[in-house]
Amino acid sequence: MLCKIMDKMIFDKVTLRKMTEKDTANVVRWRNSPSVVENFIFRTPLTEEAHLQWYRNKVLTGQVAQFIIEDNETGLDVGSVYLRDIDNENKKCEYGIFIGEESCRGKGLGTAAAKAILDYAFSQLGMNRVFLRVFAKNAAAINSYKRAGFKEEGVFRQDVIIDGIPYDMVFMAVLFDDWKKGV
Repeated sequence: MLCKIMDKMIFDKVTLRKMTEKDTANVVRWRNSPSVVENFIFRTPLTEEAHLQWYRNKVLTGQVAQFIIEDNETGLDVGSVYLRDIDNENKKCEYGIFIGEESCRGKGLGTAAAKAILDYAFSQLGMNRVFLRVFAKNAAAINSYKRAGFKEEGVFRQDVIIDGIPYDMVFMAVLFDDWKKGV
């Protein structure tokens, strides 16, 4: 197992709880919603069967640490946050998130979830670097990531081609030393 996934972590605005098979319907609904799909590189519709196979092969084996984001104010499950490509030798991993409930966007829950999982990555998993890739056109996400502590490291021009259209990707990261300083 690459990482131990905590059952539940409670923070000020959000609670991160370990994803289970019972979350399949919500995750599939969220991942297939147009507003989520447009911000993902991989746009193939997700089926329950494909999600369960991925869950069993990646999450249950500790290769991916994936959590459901609960809004502490309402108790509603609003999305998911995860760490993937966990590299214990080089102490780095890739971060990802989606707020699937559209009515819950713009309330700071994504930023709160990012800060929460960064705390987990650095204090529990011993990571030195957490990085992400985001479409350059997704200004709202980039601003949220900056509020969580991520810094832009560069733009990969025309890095991804979807339906024949090239898109620039912004690469961002948080280092342990910066996180520790509260930057």
